[in-house]
Amino acid sequence: MRRLLLLFAALCIALPSFAQVVRLKLDDTIQPVSEEYISRGIDYAAQHNAQAVLIELHTPGGLVDSCRAIVAKILSSKVPVIIYVTPTGANAASAGFYILESADIAAMAPGTNTGSGHPIVSGAKMDDVLKMKLENDLAAFLRSYTLKRNRNVSVAETVVRESKSFTDREALDQKLIDVIAKDEPDLLAQVNGRTITRFDGTTTVLKTASQPITDYNPSLKEQVLGFIIDPSIAFLIFAIGAIALYAEFNHPGAIIPGVLGTVCILLALFAFHFLPIRYAAVTLILASFVFFALEAKFTTHGILGIGGIACLALGGLLLVDGPIPEMRVKWEMAVAVSIGFGLITMFLMSIALRARRNKVTTGIQGLLGQAGVARSPLSPNGKVTVMGEIWDAISLAPVAAGEPVVVRGIDGLTLKVEPVAQPSATREPLLQR
Repeated sequence: MRRLLLLFAALCIALPSFAQVVRLKLDDTIQPVSEEYISRGIDYAAQHNAQAVLIELHTPGGLVDSCRAIVAKILSSKVPVIIYVTPTGANAASAGFYILESADIAAMAPGTNTGSGHPIVSGAKMDDVLKMKLENDLAAFLRSYTLKRNRNVSVAETVVRESKSFTDREALDQKLIDVIAKDEPDLLAQVNGRTITRFDGTTTVLKTASQPITDYNPSLKEQVLGFIIDPSIAFLIFAIGAIALYAEFNHPGAIIPGVLGTVCILLALFAFHFLPIRYAAVTLILASFVFFALEAKFTTHGILGIGGIACLALGGLLLVDGPIPEMRVKWEMAVAVSIGFGLITMFLMSIALRARRNKVTTGIQGLLGQAGVARSPLSPNGKVTVMGEIWDAISLAPVAAGEPVVVRGIDGLTLKVEPVAQPSATREPLLQR
């Protein structure tokens, strides 16, 4: 029994240090959610004494701040980091190139490419001074770690200054990467036993052959955030929330539209917090709501409605100030949401305005103007039948029983009526002989 207890204790001690390779998959734009995911994955690998972190990379690029944070996490990692651009046809463009170069082992699958790291500000044309400042800053950032990774610094700088891109073979020949591997087993076999110099100057020998691979998946929070911070999805959620809130305002007490609208608006605002937003575009979106309201109130034959749709579409397109197209609202989504939102909003507003202008047909006010019949002589008080009900009534003019009356007013539970004018009797003319 004592031996069994000692064996169990030894297993418990050895279990946390069980050799493994922790695999992370980054197939998205580089933004705060991917930054958090990579950071947690590297921490997990360090806590479990993994042999290496393997990051499968496929990205069109992303935000500079998130890119810098990921690079800093990789450079300070206690566990060697292997970055592998895969599958065939994938790329590590823009921010992805900076991340690839920061790895202890940079690898690519056949048929992949990397590069195009020139800084972009909202897709706009930069003046020469701003362009030079951004280029110099990012070039210095790249030099600060590529030199220690023993990679070709001068070629790496051309990715920043000339926006060059390289195939897997070109990147290997130019000493931008270390390995070309057809798949993960091939990659782990090629780097097994290789001595690498860590960023802090220490050396280590990679032991990756035949190591079990443990997938580290994004948390539920990261999955939800990754979905809603897609600019097109965030814009769609915002539009749904606006429609739901408008429905609640026009039908107070419905509750469900109000709750749904509030949740959607809060989710959209939360997503916008992680994205670079243009406030001028927000002004355009607010102006579109004003146009929709005016279109429903005034007869403009659709001119204000079209103006509202145009403002909403333009505001949606310009809403997210993303450095790459994947981080902006897609034009198809902006147009579809704008037309749909405009038509639905104008329809709901027109219904609400017509309802307010219509005559009340229920309750006490609904009796005004209704026709009835005197059940007893009114001189001036008596009984009348209106809408199938018997009421006390008073009339300023005498009314005989059975004559028609019309309701002109209400005093408590007494109706004020007056006789209906009868057309004068006419006689047929006699034929003269």
